[in-house]
Amino acid sequence: MKAAEFASISRKTVVYSIVVSSFAIFTFRLIQMQIIEHQAFDEKSASNSIKPIEQVPLRGVFYDRNMEVIASNSPAYTLRITPSEYDRKLSRLLETVIDADPGFIDKVLYNNRFYSKYLPIRIKRGIDFKAVAWLEENSEHLPGVDYVVEMQRSYPAGIVGSHLFGYNKEISPAALEKEKNYYSPGDYVGNSGIEKTYEKELRGQKGYNYVLVDAKRKEIGKYKNGTQDSVSHKGRDLVLSIDADVQRVAEQELKGFRGAAVAIEPKTGEVLALVSAPDFDLNQFSYITSKDYLSSLYNDPGKPSFNRATMSGKPAGSTFKIMAAIAALDMGVITTETIITCGGGFYYGRFFKCHGGPHGPLNVIHAIEKSCNTFFYNLIYRIGLDKWSEYAHRLGFGQKTGIDIADESSGFIPNSKYYEKIYGSNWPRSIMASLGIGQGEVSVTPLQLAQYAAIIANYGNTYVPHIVKGYLKENTKEFVSLKFKEVRTGINPKVFDIVRQGMFLVVQGAGTATGLKMDDIKIAGKTGTAQNPHGKDHALFICFAPYDDPKIAIAVVVENVGFGATYAAPIAKKMVLAYLKKDLLKKDPNSLLTKYQLLGAKLEN
Repeated sequence: MKAAEFASISRKTVVYSIVVSSFAIFTFRLIQMQIIEHQAFDEKSASNSIKPIEQVPLRGVFYDRNMEVIASNSPAYTLRITPSEYDRKLSRLLETVIDADPGFIDKVLYNNRFYSKYLPIRIKRGIDFKAVAWLEENSEHLPGVDYVVEMQRSYPAGIVGSHLFGYNKEISPAALEKEKNYYSPGDYVGNSGIEKTYEKELRGQKGYNYVLVDAKRKEIGKYKNGTQDSVSHKGRDLVLSIDADVQRVAEQELKGFRGAAVAIEPKTGEVLALVSAPDFDLNQFSYITSKDYLSSLYNDPGKPSFNRATMSGKPAGSTFKIMAAIAALDMGVITTETIITCGGGFYYGRFFKCHGGPHGPLNVIHAIEKSCNTFFYNLIYRIGLDKWSEYAHRLGFGQKTGIDIADESSGFIPNSKYYEKIYGSNWPRSIMASLGIGQGEVSVTPLQLAQYAAIIANYGNTYVPHIVKGYLKENTKEFVSLKFKEVRTGINPKVFDIVRQGMFLVVQGAGTATGLKMDDIKIAGKTGTAQNPHGKDHALFICFAPYDDPKIAIAVVVENVGFGATYAAPIAKKMVLAYLKKDLLKKDPNSLLTKYQLLGAKLEN
């Protein structure tokens, strides 16, 4: 082909067009980058030479209702690695220094491989000072390795509070994806209890210091003399409704048992104590929790990680007789003049025995005092199953209370529809007799029983149970209270006056808990013994005190031990003393402790 033919006008036009178009595109992009979008590209360029150093804020602390610090922060050292700078050949040496298993560091780095390699990854919290000293001494030979001082939870008041406070745990990848605007890989977040519910209030606001780094990511100075740095802000300090003295006593008394104790201030719904036994050591969760400790928790037959106070459903036993009395009185089915005679039991298809009977003729007040099964076998048939179920729900059963910790069970209260599903329309009505004394399919939690006691103490009204009263403002430390929903049963207050008289006689008269009688504090209560097909019965007790002006309502459940009067009631009495005899406790802790011990010995004999 001739040169002239190849360099035709049409070919030249195409080539010239391509060249001109290319130059036009490059020119436009240069103008766009340097003039139109220069600020964005300046920032992107700067990010290559600016290293943000995260300033983790202090987590908010917990005060009890008397402003005693019950959960605080203590300093701890955390080893970090920035993958972009790190030489993996150092891993085994570092693992020896920080007392970690072989492969531990590489595993942590692998689990965080999806994040920017320029972000520091938390490798291990709680490294000891000896390891920190070694890191300082050898820092120039450890590229990408550093440590920071962070805070871990500590519990200075001697309260275990494992199910109450909860613990913090390293954020999961799924949670991090949802909250990536705040959290970074390795951050700890509330995983249970108050720590989880109030995470956003407790975590505070992170700060950042910006430093200039060279091509090797070595710090060479502050960015813009620190003018762009932001200060971290401490999380909110929470004021809990918990009374440290009552909590300590309840924890001590439940040691060695399986069970729970909950105390509530009747007029406000404030939780004064919440204990589940057995419990576990929250200090084990301050660092990376060992596999051995986690394994011991999961394999423990006592299930210490299970919150019995809010999750464990048990038959209510005789404590539910008061509920039936309230329903019957409010409906007008009975009055204080109504008499039912106990001849030792009740017949409906079969014979239902009255333990402790025959009691002879009784009205509702003395039926509560004597805990007469015959009276309440009769009563549920007068009430009707569905009305009985309705009143149980009005008093807080068969539903969650709404307490401000995450895990809670609704329990269960049966009705006619439930039995129709199982047996059909001709379901055996004899089932109802057991329900009348809190047995059968009835399932309630210790928290529900405590709220029930508070409602009775306060004539039908209270507030949703809650553990946090409010918080302190960061600068002024001014207390800000939180608002909670009122619980109103709609039941005639005169009804509660009647059943309260019966509960008064349980302790102060000739009832089933006269061992709790004191000269200066009048306790009103009700014992319960819930049948257990798998072993010994469960002991229950609900109460409030003082009778004339209730300041504390309590429910205690002790599993597989026997009678409520023998095992649960003494614990409740000690909790009452710890709350109402606080002045004595402050003057001479040993004298009150001795009094507790004597009371326990007296009641068990």
